Amino acid sequence: MSFVKVVDLVKIYGVGENAVQALRGVSMEVEVGEVVAVMGPSGSGKTTLLNIIGGVDRPTAGSVIVNGVNIVGLSEEKLREYRLRSVGYIFQFFNLIPTLTALENVVAPMLAAGVPYREAQARARSLLESLGLRGREGRFPEELSGGERQRVAIAVALANNPRIILADEPTGELDIVNAEKVVNVLVGLAREGRVVVIATHDPRVARLTDRIYALEDGRITGVYKPESLRAHTIVAEVQMERFMVEYLRKRVEDLRLEVNMLEEAFRRGELSSEEYVNKYIALRDSIKILLAELSRLGAVVEATSIEERNEKRV
Repeated sequence: MSFVKVVDLVKIYGVGENAVQALRGVSMEVEVGEVVAVMGPSGSGKTTLLNIIGGVDRPTAGSVIVNGVNIVGLSEEKLREYRLRSVGYIFQFFNLIPTLTALENVVAPMLAAGVPYREAQARARSLLESLGLRGREGRFPEELSGGERQRVAIAVALANNPRIILADEPTGELDIVNAEKVVNVLVGLAREGRVVVIATHDPRVARLTDRIYALEDGRITGVYKPESLRAHTIVAEVQMERFMVEYLRKRVEDLRLEVNMLEEAFRRGELSSEEYVNKYIALRDSIKILLAELSRLGAVVEATSIEERNEKRV
């Protein structure tokens, strides 16, 4: 029996003419030891799906069966306990408390679960060391690199030894090297006996998982086995690559829009020079990664900035 089983999940926000249907009968299953990817364009329902599996939100209809229990029917108190002890959530933007050190960030959820301080501190040190962060325990988030911050976020998610790890675009703000490190950690966690679900825009991330669920407009439009795509029909492979190209193009458009909004905010004086530069570099690097993958897939995408045009000439 699957450890996590989602059945005919529907989620509607709002009522009447303002109603928005985020999920339209989504079903999926994940076994212990598996890592699956959920891919889809912005607004497809990925985050909503993860939030419902994680007990952060409740569906309008459908079931989420976790280890034989339908969490949809749990009381608020039981659901809080489920979130605290059974689910580890990893976010794209790290979600670390800036005024706490790396060690203190990892200790915090254990204290909330009633773990004695010394025990929590010892486990936090062990987790950080296992993630290659020995010597970084006393650093604040702003003193760490993007890859280090994401690994601290993974340690926070693992603090209470959850069986389910939900990762929402965990490599979106990372360069290629750090993104691969993070994915390898997540795959390793699944193999240790956990369930890992990753919402991602990066096909290199998805290809390292056991299964890819394509999510569009709140519906599962395809399920793919990355390691056996080439063993299937040519049609299946072409469909997968078409989905990749369409999604990656949309993601590039979204990031370019974010760059424009960032520039406008800087001109209005809403950002300092340092904030602008850091966010611009992160967006630029993400666009470069996506353009490189589109180029590998043989897709032609017009370069809109001088940097993008120079990148395409290299």
